[in-house]
Amino acid sequence: MIRKALPSDLSSIYILVQSCAKAMIANGIYQWNEHYPTKERFQKDIELQELYVLEEDNAIKGVIVLTDFMDKEYIPITWLTNNENNLYIHRLAVHPDYWGKGYAQRLMDFGEDFAKNNAYQSVRLDTFSQNKRNQKFYEIRGYQRLGNIYFPKQSEHPFYCYELLT
Repeated sequence: MIRKALPSDLSSIYILVQSCAKAMIANGIYQWNEHYPTKERFQKDIELQELYVLEEDNAIKGVIVLTDFMDKEYIPITWLTNNENNLYIHRLAVHPDYWGKGYAQRLMDFGEDFAKNNAYQSVRLDTFSQNKRNQKFYEIRGYQRLGNIYFPKQSEHPFYCYELLT
């Protein structure tokens, strides 16, 4: 089941995300580090009611943030649609114990269905340029790569911005 995250989920969510960060680093993907994402960021996502969890067997196996707020880093990108009525996906993560089992697909299906059901004109996201697996994942789903942005505290490498029309 996918549901909105609760304040009581915060510790489990942060453990999941730290496990993801360690597994990515072990695979040579330096996307998440001590600067991002923080426990405080997830707490804020919960307060804004933008964080969703995929829960099975009383365990949180994945998370996704759905928001209509456009971060300032996205301003220079030439998007396919106007900067209004767009859904942004952030902090998609599945615990490494469950990688390759379709949980990320389920979370993305949920996000894309949410966008359609709420009449958003598109779904936008970014992914790390050094994470080829994620790029392929989004491109297979029909996302178009549009430009690069940078998060200097995370990496010297760019993040690629993607958009999917709904």
